[in-house]
Amino acid sequence: MFEDTRYSVSPKDVRGYSNERLREEFLIDNLFVADKLQMVYTHVDRMIIGGFLAVDGEAEIADGAAVGTPGFFDAREMGIVNLGGTGTVTVDETVYTVEHRDIVYVGRDTKSVRLASENAAAPAAFYMNSVPAGYAVPSALIRQADSKPVTMGDEAHANKRTLRMYIHPEVSPSCLLLMGITEPAPGSIWNTEPPHVHERRMEAYVYFNMAPEDRVMHFMGEPKQVRNIVVADRQAILSPAWSIHMGAGTGPYCFVWGMTGENKAYNDVTPVAVKDLL
Repeated sequence: MFEDTRYSVSPKDVRGYSNERLREEFLIDNLFVADKLQMVYTHVDRMIIGGFLAVDGEAEIADGAAVGTPGFFDAREMGIVNLGGTGTVTVDETVYTVEHRDIVYVGRDTKSVRLASENAAAPAAFYMNSVPAGYAVPSALIRQADSKPVTMGDEAHANKRTLRMYIHPEVSPSCLLLMGITEPAPGSIWNTEPPHVHERRMEAYVYFNMAPEDRVMHFMGEPKQVRNIVVADRQAILSPAWSIHMGAGTGPYCFVWGMTGENKAYNDVTPVAVKDLL
């Protein structure tokens, strides 16, 4: 089932990584292949990151052999966001019509999830985060209009942005998964700036709505050992708990963030001042 497996790494080891090795460990660059379900298993809090570009076919997530249970969702929950055209997410017998930037939460004990497009000429592009869940929460569709927007930053620092909470205690509950979308304001390039770390949660991102020629310079690593990865449209990044995360784009972009760990307290972070980065 898994296209790749990523293992946890020590921040001390990362200090000596080449750019190529850094990309091998933390960048996921092949999530959206036409009509092929792509799944990457990471031992960083056992998050599974997936992608499915639904052109002519349909994908089903049901069998749990790869995660050691009869059904995939016997001990897992999932968030599914549509980064493309209109699609459908069928959770057991419930069919959700999912527009661009809508998110479907799939609760533990679900038997089957099916993914498809409504129009092959404008295919849906489904991005998934799945994490272990200790109890069941009902599945739900969270439309963009139902998300909770929070505006941060300012134009003077080129970091004004709107963060939208979707799978979050204030919007739609889960066991341990948090998920949302952030978009910098026109003219702003920085996200999650100034940066922070959160020792009790890991995070994953996928950048989207980027022009083919644009890139995001994604900064990661220990505050005193900052590294960067150049990221293109619809590529994902793993961010372990010990790493800062912030980025700057060469043009307009958005990103989906997903988190899991010890808690769902969004403000359980340790800020890092930009002047202290090395």
